[in-house]
Amino acid sequence: MKFGIIKERKNPPDRRVVFSPDALAQLKQLYPEASVTVESSDIRVFSDLQYKSMGINVADDVSDCDILFGVKEVPVENLIPNKSYFFFSHTIKKQPHNRKLLQAVLEKNITLYDHETIVDEHNRRLIGFGKYAGMVGVYNAIRAFGIKFELFKLTKAETLSGKDALITHLKRITLPPLKFVLTGTGKVGSGAQEILKAIKVKEVTVENYLSKNYTQSVYVQLDALEYNKRTDGQLLDFTDFTQHPEEYISDFEKFTKVSDIYIAGHFYGNNAPMILTQEMLNAKDCKIRVVADVSCDVNGPIASTLRSSTIAEPLYGYLPSENKEVDIFHPAAIVVMAVDNLPCEIPKDASEGFGEQFMEHVIPAFFNKDKDGILERAKITENGKLTERFSYLQDYVDGN
Repeated sequence: MKFGIIKERKNPPDRRVVFSPDALAQLKQLYPEASVTVESSDIRVFSDLQYKSMGINVADDVSDCDILFGVKEVPVENLIPNKSYFFFSHTIKKQPHNRKLLQAVLEKNITLYDHETIVDEHNRRLIGFGKYAGMVGVYNAIRAFGIKFELFKLTKAETLSGKDALITHLKRITLPPLKFVLTGTGKVGSGAQEILKAIKVKEVTVENYLSKNYTQSVYVQLDALEYNKRTDGQLLDFTDFTQHPEEYISDFEKFTKVSDIYIAGHFYGNNAPMILTQEMLNAKDCKIRVVADVSCDVNGPIASTLRSSTIAEPLYGYLPSENKEVDIFHPAAIVVMAVDNLPCEIPKDASEGFGEQFMEHVIPAFFNKDKDGILERAKITENGKLTERFSYLQDYVDGN
């Protein structure tokens, strides 16, 4: 079996990679029958030389490989027919801008696996960069607060070497006694929490968060049923929320009255209610000054996320009274950070963590006849057709 690591060709350039040199060395040690070739790249966070020093073959051509691993969408003109590919295709929600990509995958008889569709038997995602998005999201939120109120200056995360450097820089500043509210308890939430704990922001209970004042910075982490409630008043479980989201409304307003910074790291499903509305943000007693929307669903549950922002220009102002974008220094502006590719700011840590997950959950499936169905569930296309699991995409492919 021949594995190939492809060069990232999407713009803006992405320095991440599925496998670090160490991960590929481990792969070769565990599975000597596998051969691995890394396509030469001048933008990757790990240099060609770092792979070569681990005994990994580096070449300009990976067309002799059977299975090709990338991070972002592969440009249509660079897709090699009759291969198997792993990358984030951003097609499973019928994203209009990637319809041509999925059409080309089918025309070229490519077997496509999407990193997002790698799930266990309970449909829980097994790999992703969410943890690293959460880490950078917290850093950027605090940086935004410092900029808005001219309290301190933090350098951009992308200029730092990784998680440890983020923490070091955050520890150098003096935070006022801020209240952080964090929605989401998944990978994004765990990454955000890791940074908050590292810089000694204290976790408190919902009850204390809502009722007490503190002389130090504190945070509260909420799961879905702590910021949503059923319209009929019933107290049910998370399964009910996922199955009947239309029966719920936001219960987040009480947090807007006491929070300085909101970090949004939740999963947002179809028909789920708005979480943070324009009316909440426009209320006279709303205290939120920074919204760091790590999940970044434009036209989604956070009213202030008018658009995604970029690593180059990560912040914009939101004026709740008019629901429009303004300068961040407008006196009534709430600062929005809605970068949709945050893990790119710490590409080394993100790549190493991603590779570890991939080694644990995916690579064994190639050598144990996919006994747990990992590959089968993740497969979107095969033999020029959509698989049964993803047949719902047929109208999207057809352009309807």
